[in-house]
Amino acid sequence: MPDPVLEDISHRRYNPLLESCYLCPGNHRAQDDVNPNYEKTFVFVNDYSAVKEQQEQYEPESGGLESQLLRAEAVTGKCYVIAFSPSHNLTLADMSPKEICPIIKTWTKLYAAHLSPRSPLASVASPTTFPPLGSGEAAIKPQAQYRYMQIFENKGAAMGCSNPHPHGQIWTVTGMPDEPASELRNLQSYRAQNHGRHMLEDYARMEADKEERVVFQNDAFLALCPWWATWPFEVMIVSKQHMRALVDLNETGREQLAEAIAEVARGYDNLFETQFPYSMGVHQAPLEGTVAEIESSYFHIHFYPPLLRSATVRKFLVGYELLAEPQRDITPEQAAMRLRDCGGELYRKKIPS
Repeated sequence: MPDPVLEDISHRRYNPLLESCYLCPGNHRAQDDVNPNYEKTFVFVNDYSAVKEQQEQYEPESGGLESQLLRAEAVTGKCYVIAFSPSHNLTLADMSPKEICPIIKTWTKLYAAHLSPRSPLASVASPTTFPPLGSGEAAIKPQAQYRYMQIFENKGAAMGCSNPHPHGQIWTVTGMPDEPASELRNLQSYRAQNHGRHMLEDYARMEADKEERVVFQNDAFLALCPWWATWPFEVMIVSKQHMRALVDLNETGREQLAEAIAEVARGYDNLFETQFPYSMGVHQAPLEGTVAEIESSYFHIHFYPPLLRSATVRKFLVGYELLAEPQRDITPEQAAMRLRDCGGELYRKKIPS
């Protein structure tokens, strides 16, 4: 029999069938590490890292047709998780720019901690050290010089997010991934052919003048639905002046980036009055590269959301779009206009409690 006092007092009961959130402060994670009682962001090495620092060596055979057509390259690296805040339900849309700033500072510190000392960016990156990441974990110290860092967030189950506690990921890898590599080649080519001008700086200036695809802007950043958008409400945040990477941002720049992120995330949620899913990622200069690569890089953030007509109707890239080329259900101009109309207070804060 339970203690009779429980008949007369408010209490909670433990359910062993329900796991606690492994991202909340003080909770145990998969490897039984215990999260600290953090107050802002919290970073740890992913318990299920897709890329690892240590793995079996792979040496491809040379010669013959197989070496031409069946090529593979070993990739090593380190994967991190960043919890955005201690709160289990505080998304970027719920957060103020001031609350988002610590996330940007953590991204910047991680980037600086992995930056090659040979990079031109090393001279502007503040020296950084991380405390131990958690119980039984060592401080951040990569075992090798990695080539690229991809910072991203998958928001919502529709984008494969397995834990509702708002968080992002950071992968550092030895190779240059296809998407940022392709962007960098085109940024370099444009700069070489246009007397040192930067493609995205020219593009941001043109879009700011036209305004028809602009969702939000402040002194440093422009949030817009790009001319070439594939996803219905695709957004890119781009710096108005050339910035190579997070370490180029000063305190004011971080505050204005936080403002742009908050506006985009809040506009998304207001659009269909739902927790709007997306994949968001930072593209910036590689951790290690030539001077031409670093100086041609241009800091920007992509938001790729799947929703189309409502909170339950999403776009699928199938058929012609998968096999030939993407088609647009709505134009970027229409999408930008609708997102501009969704500014202001977050819808769920208006709901009476």
